[in-house]
Amino acid sequence: MKLRFGRNVISVEEARATLYEYVEPTESESVLLQSSYGRRLAIDIYADHAVPHFRRSGVDGYAVRSKDIGEATPHAPVVLRVIERIPSGTVPRQSIQAGTAARIMTGAPVPDGADTVVMLEMTDSLQDEIGRDAKVSIKKNVLAASNITPIAGEVASGELLIERGTLIGPGEAAILATFGYSEVMVHRRPRVAIFSTGSELLQVEHELLPGKIRNSNSYMLAAQVEAAGGTAVIMPVLPDDPLHVEAALQEVLPHVDFILTSGGVSVGDYDVLVDLFGRFDGKLLFNKVAMRPGTPTSAAVWQGKLLVALSGNPGASFVGFELFAKPLIEAMLGNPKDEPAAYTAYLDVPYDKPSAYPRYVRGTTRVEEGSLWVRPAGIDKSSIMVSIKDADCLIWLPAGGQGFQRGDCVKVYATR
Repeated sequence: MKLRFGRNVISVEEARATLYEYVEPTESESVLLQSSYGRRLAIDIYADHAVPHFRRSGVDGYAVRSKDIGEATPHAPVVLRVIERIPSGTVPRQSIQAGTAARIMTGAPVPDGADTVVMLEMTDSLQDEIGRDAKVSIKKNVLAASNITPIAGEVASGELLIERGTLIGPGEAAILATFGYSEVMVHRRPRVAIFSTGSELLQVEHELLPGKIRNSNSYMLAAQVEAAGGTAVIMPVLPDDPLHVEAALQEVLPHVDFILTSGGVSVGDYDVLVDLFGRFDGKLLFNKVAMRPGTPTSAAVWQGKLLVALSGNPGASFVGFELFAKPLIEAMLGNPKDEPAAYTAYLDVPYDKPSAYPRYVRGTTRVEEGSLWVRPAGIDKSSIMVSIKDADCLIWLPAGGQGFQRGDCVKVYATR
């Protein structure tokens, strides 16, 4: 009965810090670059060459010496002899001397002797083809170094490009490709076993029966696991039988990185996770967190693996995942954070529910005239499931007080 009623309450931050003590990054694995989007790097990426590794033209135009065009104007253009055409991907064959120019394309190497590139729009070609008498009329004075990216103008050789733990997105993929990474070392996705408990639960494909409901939490949590970068393993529903629960969890432990359960952690007669924690040979880390919803959220270490037990109410289960399981997955992927990233917004409606514990309210955001506004996503009850689809954030409301007014500034955590 002590575990059911005599619980020590800890803060969300303390609970998360406790979980981090038992987390190690997953091992690395090699994947093809085209399959790496959304994965987290397992190594630091350094530049093995400068970018660009040649002086690169930033425009289509003419490579010239700036001193040759210092007096050029639309009414008194300077005429230069064109000695070469330099397409992108080729190497210049000649150097620019006094009175000469080279036709050059965007991205092509700038020839020796030239210190600026004049945009095509500032010139008139006096002959279409390069030949002995080809000339160009320069109609504007362009300063030295204009339209040229110098060697290492973007990246210096040896520079740290991407830190390990970074999520690979379009920009990271471009960098990896630039430096020849056809395969990438990433952290293996953590495998998370998901169990829902409760004799009232039906499989999704089963017909409804009196007093029964379909198991929605497992599929909600699986989607959250996948979105966070893990691999969800949905397990069969567990009945309200402690021995059955213990056997099922023990069987799957060696095959996953941690276990996530939904239900069975409150003070009811059939809350089987509470019974399990009272008799198993693992270590209970906490079983009461100062938060609404999800106060009875619990966690344990068992056979070297974490077990995070969330409330069975869908709203509380959703919130508990975002506060605890999602950071765990990110830490296993090499990206530990003391606290999920937060931002601020203005409360769009009054909220008149003071609480002894901080609240994490499922919310929706909108932007009006450059300001971010947030409001609860539907009815704010932990048992309500349908409004979860509308939530794009959690609104953090501190404990105590007399409630909150429209326009109050609040802290917000993104969930999408």
